Amino acid sequence: MASYNRRLLDEKIEKKLKSTGGILLKGVRFCGKTTTAMHHAASSVRFDESELIRDQATLVPQIVLQGDTPRLLDEWQLVPSIWNAVRSEIDNRSAKGQFILTGSASPSDDISAHTGAGRIARLTLRTMSLAESNESIKAVNFNDLFVKDTQIGGLGGVEIQDYAGLIVRGGMPALVRETPEIAQEAMRDYVENIAYVDMRTLPSPPTSERVAALLRSLSRNISTEASLEKLAAETGFSDKSAMATSTVRKYLDQLSEIFVLEELPAWKTHIRSSIQLRVKPKWHFVDTSIATAALRILPGGLLNDFDVFGLFFESMAIRDLRIYADMLDGKVYHYRDSTGLEIDAIVELPNETWAAFEIKLGSTKSIDEAAENLKKMLSRLTPEKAAQCTSLNVLIAGTSSYTRKDGVNVVALGHVFARPMSLS
Repeated sequence: MASYNRRLLDEKIEKKLKSTGGILLKGVRFCGKTTTAMHHAASSVRFDESELIRDQATLVPQIVLQGDTPRLLDEWQLVPSIWNAVRSEIDNRSAKGQFILTGSASPSDDISAHTGAGRIARLTLRTMSLAESNESIKAVNFNDLFVKDTQIGGLGGVEIQDYAGLIVRGGMPALVRETPEIAQEAMRDYVENIAYVDMRTLPSPPTSERVAALLRSLSRNISTEASLEKLAAETGFSDKSAMATSTVRKYLDQLSEIFVLEELPAWKTHIRSSIQLRVKPKWHFVDTSIATAALRILPGGLLNDFDVFGLFFESMAIRDLRIYADMLDGKVYHYRDSTGLEIDAIVELPNETWAAFEIKLGSTKSIDEAAENLKKMLSRLTPEKAAQCTSLNVLIAGTSSYTRKDGVNVVALGHVFARPMSLS
């Protein structure tokens, strides 16, 4: 049996199994949920193996709930009624760490009417960050960016041409040892399955050809706030037969339900001027390899167009920031106001402290401009909110990490790692 590549989420899984009756491990197909869950489970049943197992689980759920604990119920959403059976069984046993449920689709509201609050903890497993796939040299602890006045430093590691390959290869666990070209061959099939297989399992499934076109449109608009109208027009259905924006919105929601699309919401906070905040989300897939496969872009294509390269690098950085923020129970947002000032990422923790990130490929000019934008944004916040800022950071596709004289950190993405941290 192959050795297990430990994930950042493993420690949180272990803690949750000690504090709750069960956990729901959710995430996009192929991100490693079953492998990770099996690492923690003492017994398991897979609902995607046979119709007989699904029938048994529906008619007599106790059959599949019996076994050594924690017991893994893999792809539980194929038997929706098992949710309440698990919840009831946790109540009956009054014990911790009884079940691990994994799923590649979000349950509908009626299925999870009993939310499992206090019984089932929900965790999201994403694709692998650079720290998890061992591309990061782990010189900058993400946690330190939430401690004021921390000086950071690091040298070496992933170079800019390597980032292009990592964007194309992506972070699907089964592909992180493959070349970008081999990984993309697999991801092209994966993207086709999103449109022609995965989406067909949802209620009111959309037209496969239109989903495929929408995936390409989203890929062309990655890391942007493209409007629903623009996304619809770029699908090729912009004439009289064009999709209505309500239909585009429905398809986007369905892509989110299967964890393929993960919108980056706008930060909602208080500013002290008459300037207004904008609220449009930015478009990101859970992994950049989905977008590069949809557009058939290889590393050379990114290196020949640095504008496109920058947008894809931003999306990969957002993926990693989300994974690292999860270790601190943090959330990731973006900032944009009515003057056009934009900050690529705001990571806010439960105690309301926060850090800001501009994401750039790394030229000296772009770093200077990003640092000025970060300071300008900070000046527009209320004194109370500004005081909660722990660091301003420029995240780059470079090999050097350091703290500038003005206090802004320049951080190479390939230097970052994270670990769980208790917050006061």
